[in-house]
Amino acid sequence: MSIDPTAFRAVLGRYATGVAIVTTRGPDGYPVGLTVNSFTSVSLDPPLVLFCLDRQAGSGPAFAATDCFAVNILGNDHAPVSNRFADPAAERFVEDQTVEWETGAPVLAHALAALDCRLHARHDGGDHVILVGRVLRAEVIVDSPPLVYWRGGYRGLT
Repeated sequence: MSIDPTAFRAVLGRYATGVAIVTTRGPDGYPVGLTVNSFTSVSLDPPLVLFCLDRQAGSGPAFAATDCFAVNILGNDHAPVSNRFADPAAERFVEDQTVEWETGAPVLAHALAALDCRLHARHDGGDHVILVGRVLRAEVIVDSPPLVYWRGGYRGLT
């Protein structure tokens, strides 16, 4: 049985997700990052999280070469930041202050929360690569509502 891709996307669009920016440093040391909504926790002991990276993503080579990444969870006022990190042609880090934690992956200073991760495993995920990270540091930075993605658009919680 074949699944129609348009119908599949329509069904998945009914599942609300949070929005995050995953960052690392490329082999040249420059920051790399992209917007994701395919992020989830995996395990509490050990603390593991994962995100899914499209094999066609321009940042793919940097994530293929790295052993660490940071997950930056976005707030409801971060839609412009999310859009910038989703745009392949945008200068992504130009407007955001970053800090470094244990791994050196850029952490957005104004994210709601962030997790600093050492790569634990990579798995095949069809047209995506599943990157699992062991969390070395997790911190709530700002206590405000999250940015939510649902049915093809950003939403906020009220």
